[in-house]
Amino acid sequence: MNCPINDSTENKLIVFDMDSTLIDAETIDELARAAGVVSKVEEITKRAMYGDLDFEQALAERVKLLEGLSLETALDAVNQIDLMPGAAELVLYVKSRGYKTAMISGGFTLAANRVGQMLGIDFVVSNELLVEDGYLTGEVVGPVTQSDSKAKVFEELAQLYNVRPEQCVVVGDGANDACIFEIAGFAIAFNPKPILREYADVVITVKDLRAVIPVLESLSYQCCNQAQHVDIEHY
Repeated sequence: MNCPINDSTENKLIVFDMDSTLIDAETIDELARAAGVVSKVEEITKRAMYGDLDFEQALAERVKLLEGLSLETALDAVNQIDLMPGAAELVLYVKSRGYKTAMISGGFTLAANRVGQMLGIDFVVSNELLVEDGYLTGEVVGPVTQSDSKAKVFEELAQLYNVRPEQCVVVGDGANDACIFEIAGFAIAFNPKPILREYADVVITVKDLRAVIPVLESLSYQCCNQAQHVDIEHY
């Protein structure tokens, strides 16, 4: 891993995944539950997040199953999703330390925009479910629809904020986060799928994002290499 991160509060960026990271659910599973197709979607989600199915194909297959769901019902479903425990506290902490914050999600704007606003995330990137006459069409468009999309968006954000990827911290849980874990300065896997663990500097298995705070507090040139592959099981 790259890791030239120090204690300076200047020019630092932290990038979060949304589903099962900043929120305590998978958005598409909650939409599928509302549409009555949750078992089918969960099976595809599981295969994708464990790396057994291409992300782009899995996304298209799952969204297709949502065809005909009313936008009103979809919004009701996502508005009931809770933040992950500790999410608000973690975002407040990183902002106090001078980090810029971003959320890059393969999920959807109808959830991501709300989460971004609730947490005060500086930059939110997600996909859009197409709607016609008040109903989902079963199609999705956006910048995070392919397996390597997150890496491309991450590099663009780093450039926007005038930082190098190795000056950035990333936090995520799934297979599609591996591409940004590989290029970020420091990668934190939060209750991750098994495939992501090998890319992480730190693995957190307690379901509370406040467990990330002491990791960031100790993050420096000196401790970076020592922190690789540490598992944090208690907070």
